[in-house]
Amino acid sequence: MPTSPVPTQSDASKNTAASGLEGVVAAQTELSDVDGQAGRLTIRGYDLEDLAGNATFEEVVYLLWYGRLPTQPELNAFQKQLAAHRVMPNEAEAALQLASKRMKPMDALRFVVGSLTADDKDADDESREVNLERAAKLVARIPMIVAEYERLRNGLEIVPPRDDLSLAANFLYQLHGLAPSAPEVRGLDTYLVTVSDHGMNASTFTARVIASTASDMVSAVTGAIGALKGSRHGGAPGPALEMIQAIGSPDRAEAWMRDAVQHGKRLPGFGHRVYRVRDPRAEVLSQAAEDLADETGEQQALALAREVERVGVQVLSEAKPGRHLNTNVEFYTALLLSEIGLTPDLFTATFAIGRTAGWTAHILENQETGRIIRPSSEYVGSRDRRYVPISERG
Repeated sequence: MPTSPVPTQSDASKNTAASGLEGVVAAQTELSDVDGQAGRLTIRGYDLEDLAGNATFEEVVYLLWYGRLPTQPELNAFQKQLAAHRVMPNEAEAALQLASKRMKPMDALRFVVGSLTADDKDADDESREVNLERAAKLVARIPMIVAEYERLRNGLEIVPPRDDLSLAANFLYQLHGLAPSAPEVRGLDTYLVTVSDHGMNASTFTARVIASTASDMVSAVTGAIGALKGSRHGGAPGPALEMIQAIGSPDRAEAWMRDAVQHGKRLPGFGHRVYRVRDPRAEVLSQAAEDLADETGEQQALALAREVERVGVQVLSEAKPGRHLNTNVEFYTALLLSEIGLTPDLFTATFAIGRTAGWTAHILENQETGRIIRPSSEYVGSRDRRYVPISERG
């Protein structure tokens, strides 16, 4: 049988490794497209601005999984399906009790999600129908894990879920123990839609790599959570809020931010690896924060954030011309989630609630190809070294 030729060192030297896989196309997808030059995010053919604030999170999950928006009867049935999965296996509840005592939010989320295979009765069945059911369990349960963790670590009793509430409303209900207001639910729904999917980001790529090995969906999502935990990916909304709070008032913004930049400090909430204009997700979340402030009458925090954004863009454009350091998703995430009662260390875990929609959709899409993701590497180390017995090593 003929075999492929083994690459020689000279062959390998013709290839140049792309740092961070910059510009490398790893997959074809119908799920989302990120146009960094135009500042446009497309989800299944829809502009993000057309979905966020109009569609509920459940509608967008359905869109990602099935390729179209649901009819009202389909949406009703889908919401009931998700609500029916708001009961976790005993093993996951036990893991949650342990995690709440000694783990930070993202560590706890990764730990508990990894136990969600406990009630998978069809572990060897990789049909699309069964995987859709697994995806529904993950989307339904991850918000519960975050809410119950927060209750437990604060010494509060767990609030049982309500089947009559949407995913966003039930999360806030379990988190706070009170029925949320309509503006709070709309704000969170908008946020979850905004972060539901975003091209081949680090956590999504991680999920697809794991899924490509024919591993299970829970393992793929657990790996994605591990990637999202990193501060270079999903861990920055908290610092953005800390910066806004440290500035304190609009009149202090310019002096504070110029001093920070002069001392080489990064301004969290500004700049993005892909976008060269304002992040469209920042645009959507800015409007959501404004809508929430209009409903609640709490305008002070929004006014401060608006001035910090204006000054930050100006200062960065002067200090780092050509870098296109505009507002990113983290900036208004911090403001919006804070206004609906979340503490900063829960921001990334709440991001995971929304992104689970995209992770599971990418896993489902990747499973259709059946091909393992296995990129090459460029070896730049030593060659022709020879083993020396330990007795002869000086």
